Amino acid sequence: MAATEEKRTQPGEEEQQPPLGSSAANPGHTEPPPPTEDPQQPPPTEDPGHTEPPRPTEDPQQPPPTEDPGHTEPPPPTEDTEPSEGPEERAAEVGATRPPQSDTSVEPSLHHFKMRRFFVLRPGTLEQAIRDVTALVDEEVDGSLHSVWLMAEVDHWNNEKERLVLITDNSLMVFKYNFVMFDCEQIQRIPLNIIDRISHGPFSFPKHSLLQREGEGLRLFWDRLREPSFTSRWNPFAIDFPFITFINHPVRSVSGTFAAMCHMENFQERIKEAAQKAHAMKPFPGKANGVLVLKQPIHTDAYVGLMSFLGNQNKLGYCMARGNLGF
Repeated sequence: MAATEEKRTQPGEEEQQPPLGSSAANPGHTEPPPPTEDPQQPPPTEDPGHTEPPRPTEDPQQPPPTEDPGHTEPPPPTEDTEPSEGPEERAAEVGATRPPQSDTSVEPSLHHFKMRRFFVLRPGTLEQAIRDVTALVDEEVDGSLHSVWLMAEVDHWNNEKERLVLITDNSLMVFKYNFVMFDCEQIQRIPLNIIDRISHGPFSFPKHSLLQREGEGLRLFWDRLREPSFTSRWNPFAIDFPFITFINHPVRSVSGTFAAMCHMENFQERIKEAAQKAHAMKPFPGKANGVLVLKQPIHTDAYVGLMSFLGNQNKLGYCMARGNLGF
């Protein structure tokens, strides 16, 4: 058999081409083995110089997220044993230090809102009104100006009316001033040397009267011998009464300026001093020199007063903003 094989492999003899499947037995031509059968190239999994990176879950040097000692998730707020001072805690502390609010805190705001409706409180209004009324002072008749006051007059029907009052050397001047149109509509000049009595105290009404008024007022008398006529008593527009009554203006509590201009006690003292000086300088015939000051109720002969009730409740005697109207 060995001789037979050597004969087949002698050079110069034509060798039969083996079939495609027998190329592995040909010593002169050998096909490269497949990559998996290469004896010099190990499999990828057995290559010591090249290793695939392990999966994150199988890395022995990286523990699971839950077991990482260097990174711990913060506990939920409900399980925090040491609560931090956040906005809610600071708000709670601030709220604890504040005094408890009550329903009475709304009253000053509402009162302030109602006060702002008076036109006399508008910036520059009062200053312009004072310039207008002081320009009407006649120095030959009235003398020098002493003081300006903001008052409210109460007539014989218990109606309130806004008034500017000036005290001069010789006169007490009462102005009906329109703070909306900046116009003086009426002037009442009362000589100081005829004022003989000043009465101050609470208001009183007849026994069967339906009217009532809180607070105190100030009434000036200048002719105690003359009594109002029957027609004047029942005429709501009559102005021939021998007295005039004043009360505090509603805006007296807004600021210090208005408190000084509406101060009833100071107004009374100024009138008393000016009247006594006028009596001494120009005595009136038939009048006793001096002014009598009495503390007594101020009586008003008014019974039903439906007109005054509606007018005083709505402040119709004052220049106020009333929706789209102001009068």
